Amino acid sequence: MFPAFFMGFCISLFGQGKKPNIVVIYIDDLGYGDVGYNGAIGVKTPNIDRLANNGLRFTDGHCSAATSTPSRYSLLTGSYAFRNNAAILPGDAPLLIRPGTPTLPSMLQKAGYTTGVIGKWHLGLGNGNIQWNGEISPGPLEIGFNYSFIVPATPDRVPCVFVENHRVANLDPKDPIEVNYNHKIGNDPTGLEHPELLKFKADIQHSCTIVDGVSRIGYMTGGNSARWKDEEMVDVLTEKAKVFINKNKNNLFFLYLAFVEPHVPRVPNPRFVGKSTMGPRGDVIAQMDWATGEIVKTLEDLGISNNTMIIFSSDNGPVLNDGYDDHAEELVGNHKPGGPFRGGKYSIYEAGTRVPLIICWPSVIKPGVSNALFNQVDLYASLASLVGYKLNPTEAPDSYNLLSVMLGKSQKGREIMLEEAFTLAIRKGTWKYIEPQSGSTPDWLKNKKVETGLNNFPQLFNLANDIGEQNNVISQYSGRGKNMQKTLKAICNAGGSRPGFKK
Repeated sequence: MFPAFFMGFCISLFGQGKKPNIVVIYIDDLGYGDVGYNGAIGVKTPNIDRLANNGLRFTDGHCSAATSTPSRYSLLTGSYAFRNNAAILPGDAPLLIRPGTPTLPSMLQKAGYTTGVIGKWHLGLGNGNIQWNGEISPGPLEIGFNYSFIVPATPDRVPCVFVENHRVANLDPKDPIEVNYNHKIGNDPTGLEHPELLKFKADIQHSCTIVDGVSRIGYMTGGNSARWKDEEMVDVLTEKAKVFINKNKNNLFFLYLAFVEPHVPRVPNPRFVGKSTMGPRGDVIAQMDWATGEIVKTLEDLGISNNTMIIFSSDNGPVLNDGYDDHAEELVGNHKPGGPFRGGKYSIYEAGTRVPLIICWPSVIKPGVSNALFNQVDLYASLASLVGYKLNPTEAPDSYNLLSVMLGKSQKGREIMLEEAFTLAIRKGTWKYIEPQSGSTPDWLKNKKVETGLNNFPQLFNLANDIGEQNNVISQYSGRGKNMQKTLKAICNAGGSRPGFKK
């Protein structure tokens, strides 16, 4: 048995001598129980299961928040999202991560990597008045990416176009784009005006401009040649990823590949319709599984899979009815999107942030299962250690170096971790404390029919014997609850929780 310090020394030397390519496959709204290896019923995920069987699969792996923008912010900055008031952004929001902010891709650039982002962005663009018909900046290229091909916000928000590097892809200058999130512009029909044009009904929030038979959040006009078709998005993003990998096969590269499935609107490509028994939501999960397999196959065909670390995970937990009447609630059957956990997307309960997490590096990581507590915010410091980069005292304020956990060399994960939804929670071992909600629940969230976990009283659960968070034991263990609340507030007020961080 080697002493811990020697094992850490070896890992550090290995990271400096043999750096792998790094691919983060980031899924949108995929729950813990939505994959085969975690017990999915009604949809098969053979490619993801193969990745899990060949890598390290986590039972207690977390995104940092129960919604999209905050989790993506944390993954790329190594900072809890509440420190920057990160929340779900509209489609015309300014860039949330400001140029000059240390990021995961900029760190990897310094370590010799070519970096790319393909897929859903949802971190804002520009400085508050986006020039959709000209140069769109700042954006991903200004915070550490060498190449970007992105969905600017979400598939259910306008503008429904791809942005490649600094410009809208395939835009005809004679048909300029206009975007407005306050009132209707142009003559494009809306879901409220013409419901007969819709592929499926939508709620009020999603009943603005119709694009490709789906009404969206917000209004747009123009840019018809640049508008995406929902059915084709999986092929477009997968092909862009393949091109990036092929182009950089002889270099070290980092690819942040953010698929849009199974986020709404769920419009599967025709070849995946009926591939599940759960309707469109299950079909797009099968579609995403195929795309994941295509990326792995590309790496294998190029002979670089053994020297590529693939990190597969999700930005938050699952949601069924999220604005569109696609019958996800009726067709779920015995399938449990959140697995054995309570809640889902938007929820402070475990299913809000406990998501599938697989780390696969065939030449280094031995296949197996890890029960270590791990958070996506820790990828920054862990990968920095892997590539031999020394963090500055002020960067990645909440990111822990858990490289030994990622490599399967240790089961000792985090001792303390925050979870974020519309309130905060803290995990300490198997104990979980949920802070009472401050303020009222937004009306749009009330209409989601999801179990948010928001209450005006504190909650305390022992996950060791109550994995479903059904028994609030705060009255029996008030002292423990107060201590955990104190720790939570100390982390919030400190500016950073990483050992060695200096504000």
